Amino acid sequence: MTATARKAEGSTSSEVQASDRLLIALDVDGTLLHEDGSASDAVKDAVLAAIDAGHEVTLATGRSWETARDVLAEFGMKPEYVVCSNGAVIMQRDADGYRRAIVETFDARPVLEMVHGFLPEGSYMVEEADGTRYYTEGMDSSGWTLGPADPVPFERLAREPVSRVVVVSPSHDAEEFLGIVEQMGLRKVTYAVGWAAWLDIAPEGVSKGSALARVLDRLSLPKDALLVVGDGRNDIEMFRLARSGGGRAVSMGQAPDEVKAEADEVTGTVDDDGLADVLLSVAASRAL
Repeated sequence: MTATARKAEGSTSSEVQASDRLLIALDVDGTLLHEDGSASDAVKDAVLAAIDAGHEVTLATGRSWETARDVLAEFGMKPEYVVCSNGAVIMQRDADGYRRAIVETFDARPVLEMVHGFLPEGSYMVEEADGTRYYTEGMDSSGWTLGPADPVPFERLAREPVSRVVVVSPSHDAEEFLGIVEQMGLRKVTYAVGWAAWLDIAPEGVSKGSALARVLDRLSLPKDALLVVGDGRNDIEMFRLARSGGGRAVSMGQAPDEVKAEADEVTGTVDDDGLADVLLSVAASRAL
């Protein structure tokens, strides 16, 4: 039953407010943060307004926990759960901070060998179950914030099961890279291509959407209580989850057309503080 239907049945004021509580899951780069990693005061204020209204505001990011946690602090967010590594890692708040509540892993050796055959000059990174990351030459100069990570030869990347694989190939533009990835015919994994020549690979069936479904269940919230905002191809599965349950899926204005097509609505670009408009629209109606 949707929140609208519950209101129509004549719930009391406090029941209506409680039923309107949302799980608001936000992508980080290109949604919360600008390309240079900065955040606007307007978006920070809107995040706090949504939290003050009683909503559960969290991250659903491709970032590893080691770089996502600083974003929480910057925006004053203390959610019970945080979705990291494109859904392969779900962090849970406890008395000491956060712990890894759910970690999905897979044997990356076959996919690494196959991708390397197509992109021998690419740079590679893997993240193991405990958050340890290893990378090959060039990844540290790709413009991406690696956080704690150690350089290794390609052959040593997949010594243990991993939660994610990242591949970058700066020598290709976005269109060329998309074509190469399509030729690979990746199987038995979940993957997404980023803005440039960037490939993110997760265990089969694992995505931001699959992780948020688990978070909704743990929070005892219905699917129509989900609001998601993002700008990348790795956000499509969480868009589909929100839309399938009567929730709200919002694309940032600068997203690729195929991402916008999966959303219910399109807000302004990250440079125009499009996220602030979305969050203020829900903060106006208090959840608790």
